[in-house]
Amino acid sequence: MFDWIPVEFYIAIQYNILLLVLLIIIANSWVYDVRDQQSLQFFQILGVSLTVFMILYMGQRQINYRFGDTVNYNKAYKIMLSGESFKIEKDYLFNYMMLYCSKIMSIHGFLQLCSVLYMVPCYLFSKKYFGNYWFFAMFMFMVSFSFWAYGVNGVRNGLGTSMFLLALVFYQRKWLMYALFGVSYFMHASLVIPIAAFIVSGLYKNPKAYLVIWLLAIPLSLAGGSAWSTFFANLGFAEDRTQGYLTGGSEEYNNQFSQTGFRWDFLLYSASAVVAGWYFIFKKNITDKFYVHLFGTYCIANAFWILVITAAFSNRFAYLSWFLMPAVIAYPMFRYKIWDNQYKIFGVIIFLYFMFTYFMNVIL
Repeated sequence: MFDWIPVEFYIAIQYNILLLVLLIIIANSWVYDVRDQQSLQFFQILGVSLTVFMILYMGQRQINYRFGDTVNYNKAYKIMLSGESFKIEKDYLFNYMMLYCSKIMSIHGFLQLCSVLYMVPCYLFSKKYFGNYWFFAMFMFMVSFSFWAYGVNGVRNGLGTSMFLLALVFYQRKWLMYALFGVSYFMHASLVIPIAAFIVSGLYKNPKAYLVIWLLAIPLSLAGGSAWSTFFANLGFAEDRTQGYLTGGSEEYNNQFSQTGFRWDFLLYSASAVVAGWYFIFKKNITDKFYVHLFGTYCIANAFWILVITAAFSNRFAYLSWFLMPAVIAYPMFRYKIWDNQYKIFGVIIFLYFMFTYFMNVIL
């Protein structure tokens, strides 16, 4: 569908379209109140249009190395199409889904299906918890730093996180929520980290403890360095690929792009959600049960990433908390009256949030 777009400009185009939408949001926030019915109707139409566009734009991408692991999924798909033996030993749900799809659709159909499964849970989560203001949450998901990357590169990981969000839609129906957590785990085994964080933060409902855990992770990571990566790699929960991400010990993983060292820029990015949660819970006294649970899950999962931040592929673990950032930052602003001119302040916040993404993906 989008083959006519030069592949070298493909990613930048979607970020510039999102930048244009951001400017519309900011302009609207300085003229209208967030409760203005005309504005809400406009953003309903814009939201549906942008969501459909992003699903198609992501799903109909070309098979090209610029989209990371897309080329590897294509190779695996060709093996399945040929009828050759394909041994499945991990991420069973994703791999069996790929195997089944290879019998009835092309690789482009499969990638489009993955795009739908990636985006729709974000939409359902936004509709569930933001109501008429769902577009603003959905837009924050779209402009998150790694959102595009985990829709076209780390697809299994991205689908796992989306299934986790879908599980949270059924927060009041525990059996269904935990069943969907199981789905997310079998999409990508690394989801054991946010699932464990969710369980721990649900058993011990003390946001101060989550904050302390997150803060302590920084000096512990600086002091321990790569020892933490080795420690977690040797634990029983880490399957082969996860061990490879932690240790970078095989050529299979060394062929993938990552940056090593203590990433202060990424730490500051992560801290924005922690600061937001601290402000809303401790300064504005937001005691919403779901929000406190969400904040605890984010802090624990992000603390794990901080401990292994120097690992060769720690970016794979960063997204296991980063996918929750839009909810942690935006949830209170569209559920509670916190400031005068709240819509304008949100416009500023989302501008700063997106600018990090734009700078890292387009300018650099």
